[in-house]
Amino acid sequence: MSGLCRLRREFPVEKGGGRHASPLSFSSGGQATRIGSTATQMSKPNTLILRTAGTNCDGETAYAFELAGSTTELVHVNRLLRQPELLDQFQILAIPGGFSYGDDISAGKILANQIVNHLGDAFAAFIESGRPIIGICNGFQVLVKTNLLPGSMAGRTGQTATLTNNDSGRFVDRWVKLTPRKSRCIWTADLQTPIELPVAHGEGKFVPAGEAVRKALWENGQVPLVYAGDDGSAANGAFPDNPNGSVDDVAGVCDATGLVFGLMPHPERYVDPVQHPAWTSTRPLRKTGHGLQIFTSAVRHVWDAVGAGV
Repeated sequence: MSGLCRLRREFPVEKGGGRHASPLSFSSGGQATRIGSTATQMSKPNTLILRTAGTNCDGETAYAFELAGSTTELVHVNRLLRQPELLDQFQILAIPGGFSYGDDISAGKILANQIVNHLGDAFAAFIESGRPIIGICNGFQVLVKTNLLPGSMAGRTGQTATLTNNDSGRFVDRWVKLTPRKSRCIWTADLQTPIELPVAHGEGKFVPAGEAVRKALWENGQVPLVYAGDDGSAANGAFPDNPNGSVDDVAGVCDATGLVFGLMPHPERYVDPVQHPAWTSTRPLRKTGHGLQIFTSAVRHVWDAVGAGV
């Protein structure tokens, strides 16, 4: 069964409208409008927010998806380990930020091992069915260490990149400018201009496993976001524009399908304009924060899969 067909089977159309809000559409200026007719509305996509000991951004991530037009459920990894079939009830999966298991061993490694050894087949089936996954900050670290990001490439299998200690040798908590790049990532499809998001991490330096992998990431269109200067120009590795020393200023990567996306900045922390420290001096006042567009892109992807009539 194709991914789109499976989405259609699991995500039925609700006739006659109702109280369900359709996802938001963004203009280049960041203005938000609702998609879809009131005559024919679908049930909202359902997003699983995976949490475990040390997760601390699950509430904000759930709120962001709900603003984008999805329902959400916080699911502890122990529950998913007992019932991997729970994934069949969801159209989107998110691994939020925090310090899973205290980042013992290395950031995200223990949760990554649980996924690889006990949920690998379930995650693979989720992606194969065309359903999106996002990992934010610690969630990005988890996805990289499960080998789901960026995935096998340049003749290499297994883990093809890592996220390691910031070049500064310290935890960095600040706002950064990000420039979207042309890519296959469905999560950044709505981003046309530079955005601002906060970062908060100590192990965020993205390092590919060799020059061949670095080149393949760009050739395959798997680098959707890069750190940039205030004017949107390349950070060129310079701190603080590049807050961690990531190779090629990489802030986020996707897999070869474009469905799986990980990034170190926190889009869930800027979904409302008043979450920006300079919001009172911004004119005209934005309707939404920059980060919301990342969540609405995934919700729209799921809606479009059903609306395509396949």
